[in-house]
Amino acid sequence: MKNIQKPRPVESANRRLFLRYAGVATGALVLQSCLDKDFKTTPLPGEVQTVDLGTGDVGILNYAYALEQLEAAFYTQVINTPYSGITDVERTLLTEIRDHEIIHRDFFKAALGTNAIPALEVNFTAINFGDRASVLGTAKTFEDLGVSAYNGAGKLIKDVNYLLLAGKIVSVEARHAAAIRSLLSPKTASFAGDDIVTPANGLDPAQAPSVILPLAQPFVRTIITANNLPK
Repeated sequence: MKNIQKPRPVESANRRLFLRYAGVATGALVLQSCLDKDFKTTPLPGEVQTVDLGTGDVGILNYAYALEQLEAAFYTQVINTPYSGITDVERTLLTEIRDHEIIHRDFFKAALGTNAIPALEVNFTAINFGDRASVLGTAKTFEDLGVSAYNGAGKLIKDVNYLLLAGKIVSVEARHAAAIRSLLSPKTASFAGDDIVTPANGLDPAQAPSVILPLAQPFVRTIITANNLPK
């Protein structure tokens, strides 16, 4: 009987990567078919771009898309210009987080189709990408903000399919938040500290878009408006 050759590690990894992206693309096409085309933007040359997230579930998906754009851009910069003294473990973890955020960003863009807001212009002038404390401190802020944003937006989503996807993504964002907090304070239990998990009920905070967007806006040059989001 002939021996069956096992796939090599690289082949297995490539197969997993293909399936992951194929799944994202399929899901995006299904979601796009359900969306109403209610978003348009026409930026004027020479002016600071302003985008409105839209209404209903489209607006909520654009809200998530905007935050994923911010995170993907941040982690891409972190990996492109690693801070001084970065360890192999830190580089590997931050690279994996970058890849997750890019997948999330690209998924929302594909799902929204012509309803998607344009690419945002980020503003990272307040971040010192050469300094570990500055990078990881910002990562902590972004991840905690993302978890709180998804938690707060969940009740505003009408379509159960979108709600299911948001639940899956927020669980990944929570893993990111815990990992970053562990890098900052490896000898403590800060990954689930009282500053992020409410002791009375054991839950993460949930904040509305009206709270989240002003906190994210300093890192984005594009002006984001959300006057038509569900409340």
